[in-house]
Amino acid sequence: EAACVAVTPAAGLADERVDTRVAGLAPGQPVTLRAVVADERGCLFQSCAHYRADGRGQLHLGTDASHGGDYTGVEPMGLFWSLAPAGMERPYQRLVPRSTGTPMKVEMLVHQGHSQPGAIHGPVMAKAEVERWFTAPGVRRIRLKEGGVRGSLFLPPGDGPFPGVIDMYGDEGGLIEFRSSLLATHGFAALSLPYFDFEDLPKVMKEFNLEYFEEAARFLQRHPKVKGPGVGVIGTGKGAELALSMITFLPEVVAAVCISGCSSNTVADLHYGEMTLPGLRFDMNKVSVSDAGVFDTFEALDDPTNPANSPCAIPIEKAEGHFLLVVGEDDRMWKSSLYAQLAIGRLRQHGKENFALLSYPGAGHRIDPPSTPFCQVAVDRVLGVPVLGGGESKAHAHAQEHSWGKIQEFLHLHLG
Repeated sequence: EAACVAVTPAAGLADERVDTRVAGLAPGQPVTLRAVVADERGCLFQSCAHYRADGRGQLHLGTDASHGGDYTGVEPMGLFWSLAPAGMERPYQRLVPRSTGTPMKVEMLVHQGHSQPGAIHGPVMAKAEVERWFTAPGVRRIRLKEGGVRGSLFLPPGDGPFPGVIDMYGDEGGLIEFRSSLLATHGFAALSLPYFDFEDLPKVMKEFNLEYFEEAARFLQRHPKVKGPGVGVIGTGKGAELALSMITFLPEVVAAVCISGCSSNTVADLHYGEMTLPGLRFDMNKVSVSDAGVFDTFEALDDPTNPANSPCAIPIEKAEGHFLLVVGEDDRMWKSSLYAQLAIGRLRQHGKENFALLSYPGAGHRIDPPSTPFCQVAVDRVLGVPVLGGGESKAHAHAQEHSWGKIQEFLHLHLG
């Protein structure tokens, strides 16, 4: 019989596992499984892993181990989270969907023999296509032009009301929607909120007014499809730090998920009424550059524990709501593990236990929804150079899968 590969579901949500099976091989036959996908700009990403058929000439990625390639061990989703730019592409690019309305189409190939990543692969024995969707049928996407607020509101199907969540990414700017659209498929009214370099928002991160974020929180809280009385916020990097300021100063915000954030305000001064939180600065002299031209910013941020920098600290003890801090212990972008400990210390000092910490050994900076390809080094959109995010692929992938469920549990617990 001819070899065949089956991936189920053939079309499903991007944050859910697939089941991959190969049949029709010779007993013990060595094969290389490969995944190939092109992003919206036509850039090619690929991954590969080495397997051996069992005594019946079959393979199941849910129970059989990879012996080489881009990962080893039993990793049902390994071909997805190890996707990286193909050899002829510019390195250090992220595979993130620009548009949530169309699926990411991944081709799964079975090649004869074991071939190394980047090498010429053996003849193709079987192939299948799988669609990874970032939105579910019935989810509505509404582009916002409400007063000064920009972005996209994703609403689940049905009458609701739904728990409301504001979603923000880091210092790459612009509008990043895929986490919001996935949250909406899981029953949240999710507002993907850009805060610079989008439409008529400021082009660069120079200074911020918390009133912009307050307007977004009030808009979401008052939306007829949103459950009250409070809303949540999830942020990564600079977005996590803004989430801390929002839950501290805005009564509308009652739950904050902070992924790889700093417990002090950084880079851009933050104004709210008469108050200003100055930003910790980056010292470019403390950035090291590897022989390969990769920038390491780990030591570059001003030390938040230096008493001279105490005006930058976010007074999170004033928050009435709840915090979920998510960090990768191998984050090399900055010291997010330390910053989480500083935040916890500050809360405990004021007799508060309104927090939970998820700390992942071996995980890097950008902990995204499950199966998002791991990117140890990525080109920084602002600096235009490759920056080390840290982490090890397998540990990072496991952190993404575990944290995503915990994040949703936390938001449901505190928002209903």
